[in-house]
Amino acid sequence: MTTDNARPTPPVTSASIIVLTLARKVETELSAALAPLDLTVGRLGLLGHISSLPGVSFSELARMSGTSVQSVHNGVKALVSAELVQDLTARAGSASTIELTAKGKRLLAEARKAVSAVDSQLFGPESDPILRQVGAAILAVFAES
Repeated sequence: MTTDNARPTPPVTSASIIVLTLARKVETELSAALAPLDLTVGRLGLLGHISSLPGVSFSELARMSGTSVQSVHNGVKALVSAELVQDLTARAGSASTIELTAKGKRLLAEARKAVSAVDSQLFGPESDPILRQVGAAILAVFAES
């Protein structure tokens, strides 16, 4: 029997598990940073997609988000209610044209500051050296694509 209460750490054997663990950490930190803005990670994703593609359709948003069209409809409905986006052609049977409102653009700018703060906290110069390497590697890989 040991008097040490520290749990042993399992050996690192799976890139998938490491990435999943890191993703959960990032999502937890990001959720906490977005909470004062009354924004979730999912809604931030929708705002970002809508911002980058004004006039985007529900189907396109679902494909980009990796979710169902129904989930996107629900998310956009909440964003419309919060006056963050508008559906310029909200008529039954017609394709929608969704874009950010001025309020949505301001919120997205604030959210981007929160994301930047989380990036700095987790992957910046004062962070764990291994996380700095992971962050740099991720950015390098996606800069090449």
